Amino acid sequence: MTTRPGPRAVAAPSRTQAWWRSGAGSLPEVRWAIAATVLFAAGGVCQLAGAPSWLWWGLYLTCYATGGWEPGLAGLRALRERTLDVDLLMVAAAIGAAVIGQVFDGALLIVIFATSGALEAVATKRTADSVRTLLNLAPDTATRLDPAGQEEVVETADLAVGDLIVVRPGERIGADGQVLDGAGDVDQASITGESLPVDKQAGDEVFAGTVNGAGVLRVRVGRPAGETVIARIVAMVEQASATKARTQLFIEKAEQRYSVVMVAATLALFAIPLALGQDLQGSLLRAMTFMIVASPCAVVLATMPPLLAAIATAGRHGVLVKSAVVMEQLAGVTQVAFDKTGTLTEGRPHLTHIRALPRTGLSEGTLLTLAAAAEDGSEHPLGRAVVAAARDKGLHLPAATGFVAVPGRGVRAHVGGHLVQIGSPAHLLPEGHAVAGSATALVAELEDSGHTAVVMLLDGRPAAVLALADRIRPGAPDAVARLTALTHAAPVLLTGDNPRAAAHLAAQTAITDVRAGLLPEHKADAVRDLQQQGAQVALIGDGVNDAPALATAHTGIAMGHTGADLTLEAADVVITRDELSAVPTVIALARRARRLVIANLAIAATFIAVLVAWDLLGDLPLPLGVAGHEGSTVIVGLNGLRLLRGTAWRRAAAGTIRRR
Repeated sequence: MTTRPGPRAVAAPSRTQAWWRSGAGSLPEVRWAIAATVLFAAGGVCQLAGAPSWLWWGLYLTCYATGGWEPGLAGLRALRERTLDVDLLMVAAAIGAAVIGQVFDGALLIVIFATSGALEAVATKRTADSVRTLLNLAPDTATRLDPAGQEEVVETADLAVGDLIVVRPGERIGADGQVLDGAGDVDQASITGESLPVDKQAGDEVFAGTVNGAGVLRVRVGRPAGETVIARIVAMVEQASATKARTQLFIEKAEQRYSVVMVAATLALFAIPLALGQDLQGSLLRAMTFMIVASPCAVVLATMPPLLAAIATAGRHGVLVKSAVVMEQLAGVTQVAFDKTGTLTEGRPHLTHIRALPRTGLSEGTLLTLAAAAEDGSEHPLGRAVVAAARDKGLHLPAATGFVAVPGRGVRAHVGGHLVQIGSPAHLLPEGHAVAGSATALVAELEDSGHTAVVMLLDGRPAAVLALADRIRPGAPDAVARLTALTHAAPVLLTGDNPRAAAHLAAQTAITDVRAGLLPEHKADAVRDLQQQGAQVALIGDGVNDAPALATAHTGIAMGHTGADLTLEAADVVITRDELSAVPTVIALARRARRLVIANLAIAATFIAVLVAWDLLGDLPLPLGVAGHEGSTVIVGLNGLRLLRGTAWRRAAAGTIRRR
């Protein structure tokens, strides 16, 4: 009997294969840029090694073809529309360099522009991917009740205003709407940024994409799929990104003017002497020499090395700056705005203390043991925080029996012969009882100080109030103080959390401008208000609800460890180690890079002006022109690379401390 082999398992693609198939490597711009860079490097090696000239010339010219055909074609298309593209100018300069024997210079120009185009294509792809990821937060289907009360699974896009949907524990809510029946705790951090789940009951509003923790909710749909808060976040991110792109138009106008002047001058230098009787070779040599010495190669390198060196130095210290343009934007920041949850705080609740009520007769340790044993079976974040606090203290938790979790109310269980109930003060405190009165006052006191208060009952009598709060990040007050000194403006707190919790945190970090209870669009509006007042705003956040504001701000900074995917993509800077102290340091580093850029531009402009004047008014020998051009490039390049030194980050950090 012959056994037929079964189908072979298909191995999952490796990370490298995935990068080429669906990542940045799948983009044609990236592939052409890589090919051009490899050919350029190979040509340089062959030239330095003394290989035959035809070999390295062939490699350089192939580099021209692979890296230059796309910008050249785009430039020709722009020329058909009577627009002179700077990319076409650079391709022409590269060809001119090859004509007069300086093929290395031309190949270098080609590689620079091919790499720039590839980086722009990668950024565009990542933005599109992140927006698609955000749309996946909302579920594809929902359980709808028909008029007869029967359940049917439908596409969320087909839900209409007024439909009734059922949301079970652990499910994502399929639409914005209002709870008609049921109770549960809903994690809506993706929308409001609140660190704790919110109890929902009849009459409360819920949002698409948020997660129902416990209990069954019946929700009346209030908005169509295209108008949910999540959908509006997507639209705001796209709109803000487009607005940012439009602010770069002045650069394109400068390129246009420079290109026109340079082409006109090159043609004039060729045609006028030729018309006056000069020989063809002499006219062409002067024109090509002008194009070489006037090309913005030194200006490009005057700008890029300091910024790229600063990016590399920041990356070594846990700060990802996504582009040189972003580093420039960081240098101009004059106002910083913070999100609260997950940014200034750790983003999860912690038990801060237990307050025993009168005549309880039990120690704090005993109360914590009983509370943690009762909460040990709970999946609620507050319950997990109580259990974590007990384990941190090394307490032994006795077994609990009869555990019951009631959505929106709390838990109850029998522990050590006691009935332990833990939950919302509104549901557990009986009215008119003397102990309940003192517990109510204690709850109000704790909530006023920014805590979440939970009541604990023993055998039906109030025994203690547990205070929980999100913990402030280590170093947050110091980072706020350093940013205030650096920008000469106090930071602003923008949060979706409640005003009491926001005010409590602001007091701990010395922030005086607090704007609480903000939805995502309100955060973006607040950033625009600051910008209209003349501020260059850097916003620091971590949640999906921060994405529109991050995209709207001049510079968006995301906390990388806890940040949502869209937040990391919408942000310009990612703090990969979640160290707030890195924010003022990277801004100081960016300002130092900007000073080096200004110095380099002055050096490059001086060289270009002198060489161009020499070529126009005198007789600049081509070797001397090339030497001057390359010399200026080397000088500004080395000057910019100073920021690669290990002391650059320490000096930037020390500079922010000295300003305080």
